[in-house]
Amino acid sequence: MKNPKIIVALDYSHARDALAIAALLDPALCRVKVGKELFTASGPAVVEALRKKGFEVFLDLKFHDIPHTVSMACRAAAQLGVWMVNVHASGGRAMMQAAREAMTVEKRPPLLVAVTVLTSLAATDLKEVGMEGDPQAAVLRLALLAQSAGLDGVVCSAQEATVLGQACGPSFCLVTPGIRLAEGGSDDQKRIMTPQAALQAGAHYLVIGRPITQAKDPRAMLQHIDRQMHEST
Repeated sequence: MKNPKIIVALDYSHARDALAIAALLDPALCRVKVGKELFTASGPAVVEALRKKGFEVFLDLKFHDIPHTVSMACRAAAQLGVWMVNVHASGGRAMMQAAREAMTVEKRPPLLVAVTVLTSLAATDLKEVGMEGDPQAAVLRLALLAQSAGLDGVVCSAQEATVLGQACGPSFCLVTPGIRLAEGGSDDQKRIMTPQAALQAGAHYLVIGRPITQAKDPRAMLQHIDRQMHEST
């Protein structure tokens, strides 16, 4: 069974645009991510359409609310048949445990991961919101909390993957956004890494958006990145 490491971020306002890009991709080489913008605009229908095209879907809605609300939201996400769903680790242990328990009623529950520190945040940003210390320390603290609450893994910068792998073990899933090609720009990400370096650091799945979706030939770019990743392993 294939287990694609690339998750293509479909960050669009309309389902037609997301589905047009998905038609240019290969579900054997990637999964796809549906985030807040696309889901708010298009709802569950876009998830269903992507699944019909053969894609496994990471529903990236970053649930963060009281435990009961998050529990019900995660159950609804699981019933959509998504492959992965996430919550914010900063919601606390009780919230994450409620999300975990909500998944147990499903025959094929999605992977449940927690967002640690957004890859757009640097130390100065954390200080502004009352979190002292560097991002890596905050990520480690939240990852250990998520693991103890029974989650499958975390969303983190690839720059923290090695530390988290050592602290949480190799089976704890690390999903890494902020992936950029060596020849590309960083856009609005501050803690970035190339696909090859991210895998070598211990990342399990790589979220890649604009380097693929804005390429002249998205399928060719996906194939190119996939080849490079295999060459580095």
